[in-house]
Amino acid sequence: MEPLGYHPKISNTFFAVMIGYLANMALPRLGEVTRCGVLNKYEKIPINNAIGTVIVERSIDLVVFLLLFFINLFIFFDELNHYVDEKVYRPLMEKMNISDETSTYLYVLLIVFVAFIGVFLLIRKRISHLKVYQKSKDVVLGFWNGLWAVTKIKKPLLFIFQSLLIWVLYYLMIYVCFFSLAETSHLGFDAALSLLIFGSIGIIVVQGGIGIYPAIIAETLVLYGITNTYGYALGWLTWTAQTLMIVVAGVASLILLPIYNRRKHEKT
Repeated sequence: MEPLGYHPKISNTFFAVMIGYLANMALPRLGEVTRCGVLNKYEKIPINNAIGTVIVERSIDLVVFLLLFFINLFIFFDELNHYVDEKVYRPLMEKMNISDETSTYLYVLLIVFVAFIGVFLLIRKRISHLKVYQKSKDVVLGFWNGLWAVTKIKKPLLFIFQSLLIWVLYYLMIYVCFFSLAETSHLGFDAALSLLIFGSIGIIVVQGGIGIYPAIIAETLVLYGITNTYGYALGWLTWTAQTLMIVVAGVASLILLPIYNRRKHEKT
């Protein structure tokens, strides 16, 4: 947010992120909006600009995730190819109801969208005086400024390093859990990377990953010679640890956020 001219307190950004994680457990993407609302209230950062930076974050997350996914698939192709087709690709297509008929609808929507953009460009000057146009323009510009801010970061190498570090910590979060069970304590880098990738898909597909995350962990560990019983045990352990951390940190942040800012205001 620095390139946009904003310098939020680290404490407030931490509280906002934790509250966002908590909100995401209730509804998909609610956390992103909640986080932007917190920063708007306590740091006076416009919501549209903040959402622009969130889009940048999520885009970078997606790039890193896809990179790790294909690296994992390439290195362990023989073990994972069939698994990905049976346990990830087909269930995902079924969940999203993607079929030939759906594809036709998507193409029609794309044509309609392109036609809409074309018509808009033709009549833009005629409607530029309308209030709804001006407000929409301000929102779009705010998004664009948030997205463009990533090109103006003062320390790009540090930004890249910290973005990668987040995923390293995600990986370690799973790896250290191996040592909680004697049956999984021998597992190494390859297993942890596979669990990170496929576990993340479970969290994406089902809100919070409840139910499906342990199942995916168990199914993935079968590839590494771990029975379903211990696979589910590890899955529930890692899911519970993550969820507990989010709940505790999120609730604590909800309580501490107004207290911290009230005291800060009293001092000034």
